[in-house]
Amino acid sequence: MLAPMEGVTDFHMRRILTAIGGYNRCVTEFLRVTDHLYPDRVFRRCCPELESGGCTRSGTPVYLQLLGSNPQALAQNAQRAVALGAPGIDLNFGCPAKTVNRHGGGSSLLRTPDVIVEIVTAVRDAVDASIPVTVKMRLGFDDSSLFLDTARQIEAAGATELCVHARTRNDGYKPPAHWHQVEAVRQSLAIPVIINGEIWSDSNSHQARHDSGCRDVMLGRGALSRPDLAVQLCKSAGQTDHRVMQWPEVVELLQELLATAADLPEKYAGNRTKQWLTYLRREYPSAQELFERVKRLRSFDEISREINQHYTSVVQNNLTPGGVPV
Repeated sequence: MLAPMEGVTDFHMRRILTAIGGYNRCVTEFLRVTDHLYPDRVFRRCCPELESGGCTRSGTPVYLQLLGSNPQALAQNAQRAVALGAPGIDLNFGCPAKTVNRHGGGSSLLRTPDVIVEIVTAVRDAVDASIPVTVKMRLGFDDSSLFLDTARQIEAAGATELCVHARTRNDGYKPPAHWHQVEAVRQSLAIPVIINGEIWSDSNSHQARHDSGCRDVMLGRGALSRPDLAVQLCKSAGQTDHRVMQWPEVVELLQELLATAADLPEKYAGNRTKQWLTYLRREYPSAQELFERVKRLRSFDEISREINQHYTSVVQNNLTPGGVPV
């Protein structure tokens, strides 16, 4: 599964990554709910896939993620999202952002499991029983002392699936992810439990599943550093035959993402492409070189020209520097 990453895995990134293959599902960036029901256009902006049966162009279902602390408002918005074609609703109890937490959303709710139960119950009751209501959470806020009980209550409230980012909110994104702490929950729950956090490679995936006992994984930053990581995991499982993506192919994806930003304000046009390059540097050494060439550029045309020239140079010289992740 492809993780929801605010400001990163938007509609365009979901389309690009799922087209490569390997994903069974995506989740949108969160739609923050306060105390009112959003108009249809807001849901379609958050999840343009609603216009195509709730799936990406390659047919991967996209669940719509809601974030907030008002059970009734979340239930009403979940109901509206499903009416517009969302194939599933995901509830965010894991976002560690300080702004979100200050307003009672995301992982701050892990300190008040009773509110989480109210939210899950309200959303579950608001949508048809055939619609999955999934939950994404962390091990806890300050520590994992409430983790097992909270997970059990989430299941009892009607959630159909639980994804666990195996760190507390205070851990942020610092390694390691504590996959082994998820095993007790996986053993205690009848619903599927998905492991998430620090899965950068096939070996990480194997270890995360071994330590947690989970069968399925959700990929976040690892999917950005290796765009074909999901396909690599499928190959490891004997589900497909796959050749590791080479650097020129990745640059083509960068060009594709950049093209989607042509209509954005000039100051934002290249930001997403630069952001992706920062992730790609982990696995592709040439991404560092390209990042240095574009990081100070502000003009869309300048950034596009540098990337196109880099691509031409790599292809013409039959070079794939840093092409195969190690």
